[in-house]
Amino acid sequence: MNLRLKVLFPLLITFSVLTIFILAANTLYAQKVVDYIVVMAANCLFFLISLIVFRMQYKAMFDSNPNVFIRSVMAGMIIKIFACIIAVVAYYFISRSQFNKPAVYISMIIYLIFLVVEVSTIMKLNKSKNA
Repeated sequence: MNLRLKVLFPLLITFSVLTIFILAANTLYAQKVVDYIVVMAANCLFFLISLIVFRMQYKAMFDSNPNVFIRSVMAGMIIKIFACIIAVVAYYFISRSQFNKPAVYISMIIYLIFLVVEVSTIMKLNKSKNA
């Protein structure tokens, strides 16, 4: 297996499983109390942000200065938090009266899932390397 694909495999699997779960939940539930378009958009947003931040941290792991990795982790957290804040505020201003709180709460859970997968993958890679 290609090294890049092997490194990104946990994120790809997480995205795929969440996408299948979201699509299945959308079709199974008759009462639509959750806006699944918002949840799917959040899933895609968090996947893209995780890819960007993961690439940033992966490159920083190979730097001889350990502070570079710490700075990349903190910069990744700031990028994620600001992207989440901007996305929720933009969704609120776009949808005003149709703002769907359950979709935002589910999106927060998706954020936590991607966070756990990304951190665990980086920790495994950091242990395998001479850190």
